[in-house]
Amino acid sequence: MKEVYLDHAATTFIRPEVAAAMEPFLRQFFGNPSSTHRFGRVVRGAVEKAREQVAALLHANSKEIVFTSGGTEADNAAILSAAGTDPGKKHIVTTAMEHHAVLHTCECLEKLGVEVTYLRPDANGMIQVRQVLDAIRPDTCLISIMYVNNETGAIQPIQEMVQAVRERSDVSPLIHTDAVQAAGIIDCDVQELGVDYLSLSAHKFGGAKGAGALFIRQGAPFQSFVHGGAQERGRRAGTEHVAGIVGMGIAAEKAVEERVAGYLHLHGLKQSMLQRLHEGIEDLQINSPEHSVPSILNLAIPGVSAEALLIRLDMFGIAASSGSACTSGSLQPSHVLTSMGLPLDRVKSSIRFSFSKATTMDEVLYAAEKMIQSASQQRQ
Repeated sequence: MKEVYLDHAATTFIRPEVAAAMEPFLRQFFGNPSSTHRFGRVVRGAVEKAREQVAALLHANSKEIVFTSGGTEADNAAILSAAGTDPGKKHIVTTAMEHHAVLHTCECLEKLGVEVTYLRPDANGMIQVRQVLDAIRPDTCLISIMYVNNETGAIQPIQEMVQAVRERSDVSPLIHTDAVQAAGIIDCDVQELGVDYLSLSAHKFGGAKGAGALFIRQGAPFQSFVHGGAQERGRRAGTEHVAGIVGMGIAAEKAVEERVAGYLHLHGLKQSMLQRLHEGIEDLQINSPEHSVPSILNLAIPGVSAEALLIRLDMFGIAASSGSACTSGSLQPSHVLTSMGLPLDRVKSSIRFSFSKATTMDEVLYAAEKMIQSASQQRQ
């Protein structure tokens, strides 16, 4: 049976170069990077090289990079740091469509007396700059808005938001963006974006699961919530996941080298799939806005159950999803699509396809044909 994996937003493959770079640090170079002897120094050098590679991906200084266990920990660290900086500032602005790593952290802080404003996106999944400005208060400590949505692929105008906020002389909130779905697809230049914190996860752009990073702009406050040793310059205790970090560095380096060519390839895949699906399904509805990354396509077929359609596609060897992998098994409809105000029947008919640089045109067109066939059979 033909196997087609189109769920790269959930996780993507480990690049061959990444696996090759990681392997020696699983066997040969086993020293603790905090040790001062030669075994430790070799490993410490590899960690610092990876830090420089990740910093280059973000146009940052290597001292501004803290390695974490993934995007979830990075999100938690940024939010908890900002919320605990000034006792007089207990208000956060975020959106109703954030990843649960952000939403659940904010919900936890609400139980501790922090007030949170959840901005709702429009029907295209976009947050407007004016919404952010209107939500800011004198006691706002943090604005946390994702760069690219993991379900629709919508790209938020982070740079414009940051500029507008910085122009306000009466407020000075810290700004965080979850860029997990952006890294490796679009440029994540922290100098242009102007954010104070930015979260990454290695397994979304060719690295291994269990490795991530948080950019912390020099001068931005940070309070470690993982206590123990003095690793990561005292900002994140615990012996580093060396192999994962080394792999993340190589993945970051390759992402820089291939970003433009990769973007064009993904754009071609997405447009070809859309064209074929529009030809075969007259009432196809697109949930991904025009201003979205080419790696994610979210769509709905009226009257067709997404759950049943995914089962049919799986029988053809095609992997897709109905939303974030982190909510797999949940009986609740997508919080992202519902926050956009889409009708419940459309939400329950929505499917997400997500592509990578390794995805081929043949795979995309095969999936489109089977999608058309399966939808037609379901409607009979």
